[in-house]
Amino acid sequence: MKRINEHVSVSPQISPEDVAAIKAQGFVAIINNRPDGESPDQPDSATIEQAAEQAGLAYHYIPLGRDGVSPDMVERTKAVLEGSAGPVFCYCRSGTRSTTLWALAQAGEMPASEIIAAAQNAGYDMSHLAGHLSRK
Repeated sequence: MKRINEHVSVSPQISPEDVAAIKAQGFVAIINNRPDGESPDQPDSATIEQAAEQAGLAYHYIPLGRDGVSPDMVERTKAVLEGSAGPVFCYCRSGTRSTTLWALAQAGEMPASEIIAAAQNAGYDMSHLAGHLSRK
């Protein structure tokens, strides 16, 4: 798990067994950015959703696949982040897609340089998004 800021952390793929530890760390919601079926060993969205519900966590499935980022994905991510009463845990295969959606959801809310720096501090290079991050 890599912390972007006090409100958002990202991670590679999780398993249902990880959900209790995520809850214990104070997260209130999980965003799954990995489309089902990318890998045969990957738990599907419904399995993680069930574990999240059993742990008392909100669960959101916003898959970012081969078709790329859509404005709807960015808006849905922003709505979850703004609507959560505590830290949000986001995951995909490596954490990069989750970081990308977080970064784009922050466009116009914070300076592009701060978004890029926060992602860089967590180990993700979002500098290629600089032009998009400067827009509202």
